Amino acid sequence: MNCEACGHSNEELARFCMECGGALELVCDGCGASIPPKARFCSQCGQAQGTSATKNPSRAESSHLPDATVVEADADSDVEIPPAAGERRQLTVMFCDLVGSTALAQRLDPEDYRDVVNAYQDVCASAVKRFDGHIAQFLGDGVLVYFGFPRAHEDDAERAVRAALAIQTALTERNTRGPSADRVAVSARIGIHTGPVVVGGPGRDGGQQALALGGTINIAARLEATAEADGIVISQTTLRLVPGLFITRSLGTPELKGVNESIHVHAVDRVAAIGSRLGYTRHVS
Repeated sequence: MNCEACGHSNEELARFCMECGGALELVCDGCGASIPPKARFCSQCGQAQGTSATKNPSRAESSHLPDATVVEADADSDVEIPPAAGERRQLTVMFCDLVGSTALAQRLDPEDYRDVVNAYQDVCASAVKRFDGHIAQFLGDGVLVYFGFPRAHEDDAERAVRAALAIQTALTERNTRGPSADRVAVSARIGIHTGPVVVGGPGRDGGQQALALGGTINIAARLEATAEADGIVISQTTLRLVPGLFITRSLGTPELKGVNESIHVHAVDRVAAIGSRLGYTRHVS
């Protein structure tokens, strides 16, 4: 296998060039799976290749990028991205929103409402941290989460769904502990979608927060809007990345505001069975 960056000939199964260290595999934009360089279609999702598959940037290619800056993330994660051009990535995006927040805000004293929202955000943050996701933004009573940035894992889609289930379980347990000023019963809707994005560097105002841009973010938010209270909705693209790991129900192809493509969506009910291909301890519900 010849490296496109330096032309060096490598072994057929090699993933990185022995001469320059550049990546030799292609990544499908449809589902993020690794595919052989000469593949015409992705073996995981069936998407045609040639124009949509992108090569992982090699060291030779990245040497022409602007100087990188460290994005603030977890304390033990220093991931660099180009500050100006950004970086193309495959992300699983979760959007979580508090149900009935307007009514809650009108019913509660502002300080009590703040306590409710803070407690809800703490539940989300704890679950996301447990599965090594990254909270990109707290948008009032909404939470935008990335799985795949700044730290990427091969099981980011699974981590996202597990984090969503953990959030819903924690909220249910919190609600059953009885009413108090800071334990008003709350519920959330969660939407999850996987797709390509561009993660930008510092904003025009000089801020250091790196946000992902692309239709993937909007679709995740629209999926959240279709979920029931206490529900989790994922796209077909995300479902393909977690085959057999969760019990799901097809919800068909609902109209998603502002989204032109038809997207098959599924409700996630629970973890499927004991055992995990990626090492998690799983329990029958």
